[in-house]
Amino acid sequence: MNTIVCLGGGYGNMRFIQRILPKLPSGYTITLVDKNPFHGMKTEYYALAAGTKSEKNVRVDFPDDDRVNIVFDTVSEIDIDRNRVILENQTLDYDMLVIGLGCEDKYHGVPGAEEHTYSIQSLRESRATYESIGDLKPGSTVGIVGAGLSGIEVASELREAREDLHIKLFDRGDRILPMYPARLSAYVKRWFDDNDVEVIPNSNIVKVEADKVYNNNESHALDLAIWTAGVQPVEVVRNLPVEFGPGGRVVLNQYHQVPGHENVYVVGDSAALKHAPSAQVAEGQAEQIAEVIEDILKGKALPEEMSDIKMQGILGSLGSKEGFAYLKERTVTGRIARMLKSGVLWMYKLGNN
Repeated sequence: MNTIVCLGGGYGNMRFIQRILPKLPSGYTITLVDKNPFHGMKTEYYALAAGTKSEKNVRVDFPDDDRVNIVFDTVSEIDIDRNRVILENQTLDYDMLVIGLGCEDKYHGVPGAEEHTYSIQSLRESRATYESIGDLKPGSTVGIVGAGLSGIEVASELREAREDLHIKLFDRGDRILPMYPARLSAYVKRWFDDNDVEVIPNSNIVKVEADKVYNNNESHALDLAIWTAGVQPVEVVRNLPVEFGPGGRVVLNQYHQVPGHENVYVVGDSAALKHAPSAQVAEGQAEQIAEVIEDILKGKALPEEMSDIKMQGILGSLGSKEGFAYLKERTVTGRIARMLKSGVLWMYKLGNN
């Protein structure tokens, strides 16, 4: 048997398996390794943490196919020189490897940040965040460090879930989402103003304690802090003997292979690409990896150049009724944008059932 091992059941490997299965030759199998018995829709973890969605709503079953062997375990080491993966409970050999282990929070060396903030990077961490928010007394203050898409959605969803809380959103820039049109930024800021979420621009969190954060030279008393201010590849990927690019992500050739180890692919948040990490990028990259592997298995020459990964834009929610989008250089806000996001989620679930 020839084995393709997929590490991590995130968006990238879910799409890769979906695309490669119809093209998989006889004699090949796929082994999917994940510590959870289901795919977690990470883009919705903000709602799980806020308490507006149950865990059942952010789960999708793994592929049910005789050619897919699912191993529930944790990756301890990836030995790309010996073509093997060391798990906590066993060792797997592979012929081809697709690494899609995702990312974890990056604390940028801020003292106390890792010890005293909560996260939404994994299901386990999102559960812990939800439980801690549920224990807060009325009138408590929650600080969210980082006003990117995750921070915005956490802040707005938390406002909808707990009207009694004081919410502070620490934004490093002059305005919300500065890489998008001013109209979009103004809409999101206006929503926060109308819903009593305090946005603090030009923030620079230099220290975190159990009951406060220090922004520049000013302290802010908090009952709970959530960190959404940057990510990095998981530790097992950072330990690989490979070249790393910006953000500590793995440098790849145009076929998404590790140079010198062309049977190893990296998909998703750990890959050094020109696009910022996102589920959309991971899925686009996974489709190309499936095309490359299909050509290799058929003995075909690889294309001289790979096409660019097509980006459709962003979709964000502001609670259950409003949202924002930037699609093909057009800004959409309000209820329509929220409906678009709900539709995309519905289609994703439908396509994976």
